[in-house]
Amino acid sequence: MSMGEHHPAHSHGNSVAAWAAVGIICLGFLVGAIAFPLNSPWVFWAGVVIAVLGVAAGKVLAMMGFGVSVPGHPVESATVTDP
Repeated sequence: MSMGEHHPAHSHGNSVAAWAAVGIICLGFLVGAIAFPLNSPWVFWAGVVIAVLGVAAGKVLAMMGFGVSVPGHPVESATVTDP
């Protein structure tokens, strides 16, 4: 397989859960960064809370089945239940 070919087993975490988590975390960092020129500690801590909620949202979405479904992937092993 050449470098230009895409192997379908390698999703690299491209999932709704991953994109939602990254988007919310980036929003949290943006809010925190805006807090510095405003010299506003409560806005900074609001950004931290948003970033932590992004991590939680990604994990919850992965558990709901919106994560990657590649066997052996860390998210897959966290969401699979034994019968």
